Amino acid sequence: MTRVFSGVKPTGHLTLGNYLGAMRRWAAVDQHEAEALFCVVDLHALTVDHDPARVLRLSRQSATLLLAAGLDPRLCTVFVQSHVDEHARLSYVLECVATDGEMRRMIQYKEKAAREQRRGGSVRLSLLTYPVLMAADILAYGADAVPVGDDQRQHVELARDIAVRFNQRYGHTFVVPRATRPEVAARVMNLQEPASKMGKSDDVGPGIVYLLDEPDVVRKKVMRAVTDSGREVVYDREDRPGLANLLEILAACTGGAPEELAGAYTSYGDLKRDTAEAVVEVLRPLRERHKELCADPAYVEGVLREGAERARGMARPTVDAAYRAIGLLPAVPEAAGAVVTV
Repeated sequence: MTRVFSGVKPTGHLTLGNYLGAMRRWAAVDQHEAEALFCVVDLHALTVDHDPARVLRLSRQSATLLLAAGLDPRLCTVFVQSHVDEHARLSYVLECVATDGEMRRMIQYKEKAAREQRRGGSVRLSLLTYPVLMAADILAYGADAVPVGDDQRQHVELARDIAVRFNQRYGHTFVVPRATRPEVAARVMNLQEPASKMGKSDDVGPGIVYLLDEPDVVRKKVMRAVTDSGREVVYDREDRPGLANLLEILAACTGGAPEELAGAYTSYGDLKRDTAEAVVEVLRPLRERHKELCADPAYVEGVLREGAERARGMARPTVDAAYRAIGLLPAVPEAAGAVVTV
């Protein structure tokens, strides 16, 4: 059975883009068709300046939203990255296989490092090396497929390169993963800046629809979405990105095709109204389930505890094998009944 791994980073409130581009498919397809693991990758949230209390709060909220989106712990494994030591254990070993050049070519590092340099500052070392931790997240579980948006495909390619290199140098240890993506709305764009992704790391903004936004807030944001010059409603991602974004969102919510939906509208206003209502209805059951889960925190904690135990059992054999392959001396188990003195 194919094994799938993916995760969400608790650096901001989860958005419509996270749901349409990833979470909904995880619940509707991946957990049924594969041995699936879904993780709150909280260690990745430490690569930038952060408020510890906020990371803690968003980690809990992200886990709850994954369950609210339909992930079923009877069908898949839901857990928090820092609860499974194998991620950090494997990350350092893989750093000894990756190269400095590979890290510095990562687009997100280049963009964030350049932005900080213009401000007169510098980024944390972990921002440079975190793609290796992401590779460890994937390779520890022998994942065949990694559902990601377009902006994360480079990181999956790095994981593939590291796996192949490790296998060639030290013996076959890792499954070489592949990136997968949904056909529609893999990358939902900002409603006010359709050239930019709808990112959860942006704290505020009228162009970002958060999963826990009230219905009236969702309607207001969609109705104020930026469109393009001209009066005809057409689907053209290159020349009409604002309209294309709305049509792709509507298509993802209703199951239609953006090109066909464009022909059903003669005004921007009607398109925006229908898109707003479609988003509200798609998010309604998720918001209701989230409310129920928040009233039962013990259930969520139990799911995460059991998920971490299951994930640990799956990852440890592979990580131990990598340690042996690269030349690390295995730990000597303590003899039964032995007395340890200090």
